[in-house]
Amino acid sequence: MAKYHVTDRDILAQIPAARARERYARQREPRALAATYDRAAERIHVDLIDGGQFAIPVWRIPELRHASIEDVEAVEVSPSGEALHWERLNADYRVPKLLITLIGPTAWKSELARIAGRVSSPRKRRAAKKNGAKGGRPRKRLAPVAR
Repeated sequence: MAKYHVTDRDILAQIPAARARERYARQREPRALAATYDRAAERIHVDLIDGGQFAIPVWRIPELRHASIEDVEAVEVSPSGEALHWERLNADYRVPKLLITLIGPTAWKSELARIAGRVSSPRKRRAAKKNGAKGGRPRKRLAPVAR
């Protein structure tokens, strides 16, 4: 088995790339600024860094369904804002996961597929050009109707 020797210099060299990845994620992923529990509505309200908000019913989060009100109220936002944490319940939920839980995985997948279809990359352009040279996408043929 090969042994790797990591120096402080190696670690310091990785910091700029790690910071760039964090900036990229902050621009593209929902991040929480604050989270509170609304007793009357029995919901967790989340304020997002970009100014957005959402509320999720407690019954939708398995670890919180049977928890006491005091435990649910003790919600904390992670330092990066990417997750909510309940110390006493030993429960953590990433903000994107809560949003998926709220809107439903089927709706989320279809929306992602719609968006992904619009994305263009050099590789996708080359493939489209190559397919176009072959005459493009074949036409769909309807199956004959049995009588």
